[in-house]
Amino acid sequence: MLLKKNITISSKIVSLDDFCNVVFENYSVELDASCIEALRKSHEFLIGFSKDKIIYGVNTGFGPMAQHIIPKDDLNALQYNLIRSHSSGSGNVLSSELARAITFARLVSMSKAFSGVHESTVQLLATFLNNEIAPQIFEHGGVGASGDLVQLSHLALGLIGEGELLYRGKNRDAKEVFQEANITPLKVYLREGLSLINGTSAMTGIGLVNVWNAKKLLNWSLIMSAFLNEITESYDDHHSDILNGAKMHKGQTAVAEEMRKLLVGSQRTKNRYASLKSNDQTEDVLVEKLQEYYSIRCVPQVLGPIKDTIESVEAVLIAELNSANDNPIVDYKGKNVLHGGNFHGDYVSLEMDKLKIAITKLSMLCERQINFLMNSKINDKLSPFINLGRLGLNFGIQGMQFTATSTTAENQMLSNPMYVHSIPTNNDNQDIVSMGTNAALITKKVIDNSFEVMAIGMMSVLQAVDYLEIKDSLSTENAVTYSNLRQIVETIIQDKPRYREMKNLVNHLKK
Repeated sequence: MLLKKNITISSKIVSLDDFCNVVFENYSVELDASCIEALRKSHEFLIGFSKDKIIYGVNTGFGPMAQHIIPKDDLNALQYNLIRSHSSGSGNVLSSELARAITFARLVSMSKAFSGVHESTVQLLATFLNNEIAPQIFEHGGVGASGDLVQLSHLALGLIGEGELLYRGKNRDAKEVFQEANITPLKVYLREGLSLINGTSAMTGIGLVNVWNAKKLLNWSLIMSAFLNEITESYDDHHSDILNGAKMHKGQTAVAEEMRKLLVGSQRTKNRYASLKSNDQTEDVLVEKLQEYYSIRCVPQVLGPIKDTIESVEAVLIAELNSANDNPIVDYKGKNVLHGGNFHGDYVSLEMDKLKIAITKLSMLCERQINFLMNSKINDKLSPFINLGRLGLNFGIQGMQFTATSTTAENQMLSNPMYVHSIPTNNDNQDIVSMGTNAALITKKVIDNSFEVMAIGMMSVLQAVDYLEIKDSLSTENAVTYSNLRQIVETIIQDKPRYREMKNLVNHLKK
């Protein structure tokens, strides 16, 4: 029996790999002894510090009602009321993976010991993850300042044993899950309610899942582009080291390098230098195109900035994941409580908008590459719609192109930035907000759409390889990819519904 792998939360930075191992691979989570000790000290300091001082969210109301002092006997009720009243989300329920992402993001942030919560709060978050328990969280509700109040309230609601939970893939009553898993619901000590919901963990958790999937899309876009080079028998200089190194962009040179790796062993691409040396052209007009279309020739220049964007977004979100995004901040070492706005989600919101614009451009490149393969008048190599059946009677991939075009158009519309759509709310207390979770969820939609376009793109290149009968002359990497994908989707000759194959391929590309 294989032992379950685990991630230890300590003072070290939690990386994207760590994050995804917990979210997707169900790695267990444990707290380092030093982490638990820091949580204990922070909590004990806050108890003592707040006995004779007014501390927001400990002995006051919230938001516009912060001027109201709460009697000592009502302090616990205050926290429960906050959780219950703000569990007001609507729309679709987030997937268990996104709910795990949010849960883990909240755990990492609170483990920094700037919240003053009892250590059992963070331990219960770990217990949820380790027992495949996820909160039922809704898409709509958060404005991304004062944190993801509504989404995180649904997380907190599950922790106190109320509402519904996703338990091993099934929606269950929270009380039943706690009894079955032999877990004790969260006990409120001082400010556990506010600390749980006052942060950016929903937008950050969803955002990091987006980054992970964006990386996969970039890889598939590189693979598809490499196939296009072989299908068109393109020249090799547009992805050469010298040409791309002449432009000082890290992403461009990295994309070109990856293209060269993907095309090692290809018998299809042509050497430009050899072609120049052997020029025996006698006509005034070249029959063969001297340069390929931009969707083939400019791949390093198009995907380069997309790669750079993904990496910069990752850096910002990893910083957010490992930050204390609470209010107030409990500085037990400096013996102070600091009021401010670390819950504000502008960093994440802006990065999500950048990411969705970049991925939309990736889907546009894929759609143009599909169009190149479909249009026999511009590729001059393939039948219309890469039809391997009988022209006129059969339709090849004609229907799929409509889907790719339609879905790409939706991405273009969704690329309108969320970051600048602040609407004052909460009696104007929250007078400028981030809309960070909205931004993250719209970015997720753009990424999901792009996987659908990419699946059609990959089916198109497989079809082109079959039409040209060139599988034995492909590069080493592309030959392996061709064989793997052909086990999922068959060569299209006769017309029949293909939506199941398309879905199966989408699922494969996301793995």
